[in-house]
Amino acid sequence: MAVDPLIELRDVNKYYGELHVLQDINLTVGKGEVVVVIGPSGSGKSTLCRTVNRLETIHSGTITLDGQPLPEEGKALARLRAEVGMVFQSFNLFAHKTVRQNVSLGQVKVRRRRREQADLRSRELLDRVGLADQADKYPAQLSGGQQQRVAIARALAMEPKALLFDEPTSALDPEMINEVLEVMQQLARDGMTMIVVTHEMGFARGAADRVAFMADGRIVEQRTPEEFFTDPRSERAKDFLSKILEH
Repeated sequence: MAVDPLIELRDVNKYYGELHVLQDINLTVGKGEVVVVIGPSGSGKSTLCRTVNRLETIHSGTITLDGQPLPEEGKALARLRAEVGMVFQSFNLFAHKTVRQNVSLGQVKVRRRRREQADLRSRELLDRVGLADQADKYPAQLSGGQQQRVAIARALAMEPKALLFDEPTSALDPEMINEVLEVMQQLARDGMTMIVVTHEMGFARGAADRVAFMADGRIVEQRTPEEFFTDPRSERAKDFLSKILEH
């Protein structure tokens, strides 16, 4: 187990009306650790991911980042969202701003960088995700895979302590998925702390330090990818894997 916890969820519960979507969730993510959350649709994976930067509030339990409880609102919450970057299924880029402006905006507004400094950093990050030559284009001129890589660069621009990925490839055409996963694998190798909700089992196998398998709002098991994929303990996990690994 990682010695230095960065994100900790303790006894976290969440309801949507009567529906108990997160049930007594306990999860610790160490600094530099990659935890991939998998499980059937409707198991609570995305909700779990979104509680970590308070896009979803919880009803009971505690979530801490670097030992501090998540702030409720206001400036502290904006800072938290800079510390814990999020990459969504849809790219959420500003259509009327260029790629470079999209990556620079949060740096200027939240991190209070000078525009020249922000633009320089944006170009470095676009280079890192393989899009240095697209900086002056608008999102609509890019493919979905390119837009998602811009979204990753934008999250990185805030110099976050951790990144959350909520099904980052599920809106992409199959041929674009790998270009996004490759960037994510490189981030994992570079030691970025990541929680990744995904259906991409190859990524889970290759990049995760740990797989958390969810079903019905609970984390049913957490193991290394090797253990989980070769010898799942729970019936739910065996059933899930038998369905997806046949294809």
